Amino acid sequence: MPRGTVTLFLAGDVMLGRGVDQILAHPGDPQLREGHVHDARDYVALAEAANGPVPRPVEAAWPWGEALPLLERAAPDARVINLETAVTADGDFAPGKGVHYRMHPANLPCLAAARPDVCVLANNHVLDFGPAGLAETLDSLAAAGLRTAGAGRDALTAWRPAAVPLRGGGRVLVFSFGLPSSGIPHSWAATTERPGVAFVAAPTPAAATRFADRLRRIEGPGDIVVASVHWGPNWGYGVPRDEIRFAHALVDAGADVVHGHSSHHPRPPEVYRDRLVLYGCGDLVDDYEGISGHERYRDDLRLLYLVSVEPGTGRLAGLRMVPLRARRLRLEHASADDTAWLRTVLDGHARRHGTRVEHGEGGTLTVRALHTGAPL
Repeated sequence: MPRGTVTLFLAGDVMLGRGVDQILAHPGDPQLREGHVHDARDYVALAEAANGPVPRPVEAAWPWGEALPLLERAAPDARVINLETAVTADGDFAPGKGVHYRMHPANLPCLAAARPDVCVLANNHVLDFGPAGLAETLDSLAAAGLRTAGAGRDALTAWRPAAVPLRGGGRVLVFSFGLPSSGIPHSWAATTERPGVAFVAAPTPAAATRFADRLRRIEGPGDIVVASVHWGPNWGYGVPRDEIRFAHALVDAGADVVHGHSSHHPRPPEVYRDRLVLYGCGDLVDDYEGISGHERYRDDLRLLYLVSVEPGTGRLAGLRMVPLRARRLRLEHASADDTAWLRTVLDGHARRHGTRVEHGEGGTLTVRALHTGAPL
């Protein structure tokens, strides 16, 4: 990455529950209440049927696979992931939901193996086991020394951003909030008297103004601002106009990076006013391997996002997207053909946003804003 910049590792959905939890050292209760699958171990069987045996129990770092040495070489200044899993052995299944995710708290070493600086929690699975499950999630992550944003015991704590100090001064401020388009129930919104998530009812100018007001009260010199947003459907590349306008309004309000997630596959990136907008990072770690029905999206292909930002200005200085593939519930390097497929698909959709996706060095992908013509 360019010298004199701040590098961020941004991850999409990290789903360490269900099948992933079952292969770790301390699997929790495998019971599920899904329409067709009632035992989490069945998801391990699906992965094995697709790509071969998965050892059990695996070491804590197993699900991350080749991502960990890649991150060590990149040495990002801050690591931000969307933790889309309750960390609890407590609580009741949230009613009215078709899918529930939880990992046993004793399996937290798997999460810690990636050394996240911030776990954003404003998503549609953190309350899968109710307020008791959320309380244990918050307590477990805090006991492990992991910063969180986007959920709390009341609205004040749910909306409080996480702050990661930078060696050269300033901080990375991570605001986490979610929209109902991602499946977050309105009843999960944190209030003054109720635990829950930082919830935005609609992507409106008023919501962007409220974000600007919160940022104004806390931002200091040299801070880099990440707006981490859980929004949109699981599948598809199109981005609704109101979400595009909302992303632009967040940048206009002071966000240096819009870190979008919810989709199970990468969606097109955009460079707006020299700031990066990721409309959907796609899943990074999950147990979807072997599930049929959406093969055309190639959700087995994953991306590590390494974002380089100029300190002081917040402008995007560089982006590397490293392609990986999920196999045997572990991340491995993607092939050249898979990388070419990802580039072609993302580039075709990114052009609508005035951005190109191109091949970078060492089998990576990068972006180019069409109005500047310079790769970033």
